[in-house]
Amino acid sequence: MSENHNRPGSGRPKPGMGLLFYGVLFVILIVFSTMMFGNQTFGVKEQATLSEVLAYIEDDSYSVSEVEVKGTTVTIVYTEGGGKEQYVTRSIPYEYVDDLMDKLEVYKSRGLIEKYDYTEPFDWAALINIISIVGLVVLIVIVFFNFNKQSKEGNSVFSFGSNRAKLTSADDVNVKFKDVAGSIEEKEELSEIVDFLKDPAKYTKMGAKIPKGVLLHGVPGTGKTLLARAVAGEAGVPFFYISGSDFVEMLVGAGAARVRSLFSDAKKLAPSVIFIDEIDAVGRKRGAGLGGGNDEREQTLNQILVEMDGFDVKTNVIVIAATNRPDVLDPALLRPGRFDRQVMVNEPDVDEREAILKIHSKGKPLRKDVDLREIALSTVGFTGADLANLLNESALLAARRNKKQITPLEISDATFRVMMGPEKNSKKLSDKVKKLTAYHEAGHAVVLKATSDIQKVDRVTIIPSGRAGGFTAYKPVEDLDFITEKMMLDQIKMSLGGRAAEELFLGEVSTGAASDLQNCNRIATNMIKRYGFSRKYRNMVFGDDNEEVFVGGSFGRVQSYSDETAAEIDKEIQAIIDECYEETKNILMEKRNIVEGLAERLIEKLKVDAPEFEEIYDSDGDLTAIRARDQKMIEDSAKEEAPEDSKKSEEAPVKTEEETSASQDEAPDKAPSGETSEEQKEKGLFDFD
Repeated sequence: MSENHNRPGSGRPKPGMGLLFYGVLFVILIVFSTMMFGNQTFGVKEQATLSEVLAYIEDDSYSVSEVEVKGTTVTIVYTEGGGKEQYVTRSIPYEYVDDLMDKLEVYKSRGLIEKYDYTEPFDWAALINIISIVGLVVLIVIVFFNFNKQSKEGNSVFSFGSNRAKLTSADDVNVKFKDVAGSIEEKEELSEIVDFLKDPAKYTKMGAKIPKGVLLHGVPGTGKTLLARAVAGEAGVPFFYISGSDFVEMLVGAGAARVRSLFSDAKKLAPSVIFIDEIDAVGRKRGAGLGGGNDEREQTLNQILVEMDGFDVKTNVIVIAATNRPDVLDPALLRPGRFDRQVMVNEPDVDEREAILKIHSKGKPLRKDVDLREIALSTVGFTGADLANLLNESALLAARRNKKQITPLEISDATFRVMMGPEKNSKKLSDKVKKLTAYHEAGHAVVLKATSDIQKVDRVTIIPSGRAGGFTAYKPVEDLDFITEKMMLDQIKMSLGGRAAEELFLGEVSTGAASDLQNCNRIATNMIKRYGFSRKYRNMVFGDDNEEVFVGGSFGRVQSYSDETAAEIDKEIQAIIDECYEETKNILMEKRNIVEGLAERLIEKLKVDAPEFEEIYDSDGDLTAIRARDQKMIEDSAKEEAPEDSKKSEEAPVKTEEETSASQDEAPDKAPSGETSEEQKEKGLFDFD
């Protein structure tokens, strides 16, 4: 993972640039000290011999009062002709200093000078050189440890071929099978791997060979990585984690070198588990599609194949890989002796979803009326990651609404938020848009209720969410592993309900049914071409499910049926859609009152949940009871505030008629209940769960 300061333009130097700067700085200091202090000049501009310095003292015209010697620098203080005191500074070679001191002692005894001082020189150049040398040594040590650290982490240019896997020791792997909700069959398949890692002798005595590799495949979010960690946690062995993209490098041979280093490290710590996530990044089919393949990636793949083939029977190293696309993997990876055991990690069923919800609901304050079973039923197709995100979104909504517990309202809102996106309550809808969307969604909901006995309406709304202008949400009564011809026809009718309602009740159609038409055409096409539901070509299928995923992979293929048959298939598809559309319009005309009532309620409240929809459907679209209940709730709310208002009026001073009329003129408009729309929504005026 790259950090921000390694990106161009981030304004911070790269790690190696700081060391280079300090190295150049130390070299400059050494050169400067040698040039400036090597000859002990200390800024003296003139060089003189010993005779020239002594000439000032021996000359009778100069009256020398003091001579000061600091190292090799001589300062003579004198007066000339009884005038003003002057001084002259000269520098002499170091070897003449002793002779100068002897002469000064003689001159003092003879009275030629009054006094002299001598100060030993301080070798600044030597000090700076010593500091520079020590600094260079420290710099070399820092550079050495830096390269050593980068080598261990695999970030150094000299260690590009080293193992980059993240190692988790046996003591730190704390994930067990009990922490993985659902996936019962998957855990049973992997329990044999765990038993082998714990007691390999039991299998080797029988001459059995444990699978060298296990491939976990399934849709994203089903818990493949979690299962791999659970294997290592149950067995109590080290866990090597690496992504397939970590092998791919610009440098030729880097990927293969990293594979060798990874397997070498894993064998040293055997028994151990190697987990390669997203192995399709490096294990795709060689030479597939246009343009051939990537030579570096294929070398890495070859090295993985060689390493797995080279496993000794007694080597207790298990390779687990995960991918979302097993169809793109190279066949050599999937043959016996490599990844010879494949485990399909399926989407959780209703019981597994309930178990997953129980795990992720720990630590979250759920209200007592939150039914996890009901949530599991309404989240068909959700993976473990989706369910965790659902509960997290519910907690965020509850905190945003200043609640102390998560209620079914937050769960429901979070479910639709995850599926459809956040509601766009701020978007202003015109009356025409409200009416069009209301009848469209009412058509979907009424047709679904009238035709399907395995699904029920969960929410109908005309509030824009995500890319949808409104939606009709439904949930199954139970999980089904199959689908019948009638169910598919009912799905087509439900998809056409919106377009049919627009045509019947508004006299015009809109583009809002675009996705609905795509859905019903896809279902009808699959009925004819994949499932053999054609009337003319009963039990015949057309086409191949195993389509090539690489560009150019299907260039050489020929259509397996004639053009005449293709034309008949098109007619069959059109016939199915036309018949379903006519039946859909008949259903809507029979349930006309319900459609009108539901559309009217949607225009008023924008959203209708399941209980209120059932009430509207059972009452044949009559909204009298619903509106009476709304009015009663408003009146009850007003009565709750009435005693407090009357008490305030008793305590208030009596006003004159003029004061009363003036205060009425200044008072702002207020809702009968005195509540905001959010408070009314909370009390159930907008949503009925």
